[in-house]
Amino acid sequence: MSAAQDQQQHEEEALGKAYDARLMRRLLAYLRPYRGRVVTAVLLLLGAALVEMAGPLLTRAVIDHAIPERNGQLLLVLTSAYLGTLLLGFFFEYGQLLLTTWLGQHVMYDLRRQIFAHLQRLPLPYYDRNPVGRLMTRVTSDVEVLNELFSSGVVAVFGDLFALVFIVVALFALDWQLAIVTLLVMPLVFASAQSFRSRVRDSYRDIRVRLARINAYLQERITGVTVVQLFGQEQATVAEFRAINDHHLQAHLRSIHYYALFFPVIELLTAIAFALIITYGGWEVLRGTISVGSVYAFLLYARRFFRPIQDLSEKYNMLQGAMASSERIFKLLDTPLAHDTGGRPVADTARGRIEFRGVWFAYRSRAEADAGEAAWDWVLRDLTFAAEPGERVAVVGHTGAGKTTIISLLMRFYEPQRGQILLDGVDIREYDVLSLRRRIALVLQDVFIFSRDIAYNIRLGDATISDERVRAAAERVGAAAFIDRLPRGYAEPLGERGASLSVGERQLLSFARALAFEPLVLVLDEATSSVDSALEERIEQALDVLMQGRTSLVIAHRLSTIQHADRILVLHHGELREQGTHFELLQRGGLYARLYELQFAPLPPRHPADRPAPRGPAGVP
Repeated sequence: MSAAQDQQQHEEEALGKAYDARLMRRLLAYLRPYRGRVVTAVLLLLGAALVEMAGPLLTRAVIDHAIPERNGQLLLVLTSAYLGTLLLGFFFEYGQLLLTTWLGQHVMYDLRRQIFAHLQRLPLPYYDRNPVGRLMTRVTSDVEVLNELFSSGVVAVFGDLFALVFIVVALFALDWQLAIVTLLVMPLVFASAQSFRSRVRDSYRDIRVRLARINAYLQERITGVTVVQLFGQEQATVAEFRAINDHHLQAHLRSIHYYALFFPVIELLTAIAFALIITYGGWEVLRGTISVGSVYAFLLYARRFFRPIQDLSEKYNMLQGAMASSERIFKLLDTPLAHDTGGRPVADTARGRIEFRGVWFAYRSRAEADAGEAAWDWVLRDLTFAAEPGERVAVVGHTGAGKTTIISLLMRFYEPQRGQILLDGVDIREYDVLSLRRRIALVLQDVFIFSRDIAYNIRLGDATISDERVRAAAERVGAAAFIDRLPRGYAEPLGERGASLSVGERQLLSFARALAFEPLVLVLDEATSSVDSALEERIEQALDVLMQGRTSLVIAHRLSTIQHADRILVLHHGELREQGTHFELLQRGGLYARLYELQFAPLPPRHPADRPAPRGPAGVP
């Protein structure tokens, strides 16, 4: 892969701004249903910050009063109060952590459900442009990053801010001069934090890019593991993955290096602040302007002051990751859906007449075809035909003639640039797309089987299809014969993509699925091209049952499967060249006849000795 291609493939992994108010507002909107718990969590953080302030003050009272005065009762009261603040802080911390984790999990649940629902309704061209591995990353790791933001970032940051404000107030209340001395190291702290954030930001970006590459590579190689093993490329694949994995490791090690440098620097600056407090505070104690207890309280507050600064630096990186993940997630959620579902439903009394009227279609978008009419790579050109209710219409033609495109347009996977497609005289764009697709059953050559049981794969989780209807559909298409032989029958779990079934069994299962939904229109796309001749007869019988009383469009390469169609359409370079019955088209001697001759012409002899001897004019050898 070239550098330009690599950059284009992963350009969306690049991080944008560290903070985007627009994205943050959209993220915070997911907390709106749980605003009561958010307020409670913030109040718990406020309480925890206030309780934490009491410890140094109580320690100061013990050092300055209880011990010098030898007052045991006061010492007992102060230590009991200190223990009480620790217990109270524990309950505040426990409640806050429980609430913020609960919030993060529920926001993650809501977001994943929204993303998955959106993915189900995106147009097919979107999946043509976006790898599955990248979309999986959106639902998994990107959402997990936002979970960390809501669990440990958005609400918890208030605790750090409260602690910083309260500590600064306490320091200046105790002694403003010593407070200024304590804060002398703050410019160095802020400079270190800024340098750390900028470097970790770049490192984080590298980690995200490398992780996306790992996911994409794994998805592709695991899906194509059969091809890898067939051609003996296991070692080469392992070596390539090792290089990608090593880049990811190096990116992580760089981030660890920055963390390992930043925290000791903060500890060093904290120690310098302690030294300043001890030096200046000790001098003031000798002068009698400040007590020993106050100096010790300053030391305790200083230790607690630098801890939130470290936490905020880490939360900055969490915020950086959340902004990048949310930008990618919202880019996905902002992708327009396939079609508006606000149209009319297909009537129960619909007859099933299909008409293509002057349809032109190209897969290239108008933005790509800005050079004018010549820039369009037309797949269909002024296609016009009609399939009457109950009629069986076959579509044939060479590869790339536009046969499968007809199906995609009829199912509204794509929209034609010109012309109309009508169902019972109504443009299909006026129908609710879900209602339209429910009335059209599509049986593909490559049957997709879900890793569930037989019954689920027939009804596809539709609770309105009863078990009796599932069994009746299987029996009518002849699938019940092999289903009844399975150990658990209709409850038999199937492997991924139905690996435990033969090609013919998967095809019969798809016929039962189509029949169970009681479609008005049946569309078959090379439904028998992957089976042998012995099984083809059995499947043809199932097809006769399936097509009975339904408008049927049959896409076929093998002309033997469509000889009994009511009408055959012959496409050539996206244009309708011929139409008629099988015998009419053969007698016409046109394009269909040539296709038929190519498929059914006798094979040449395999050896020169097998060839018949030439004969002379009189027929004598």
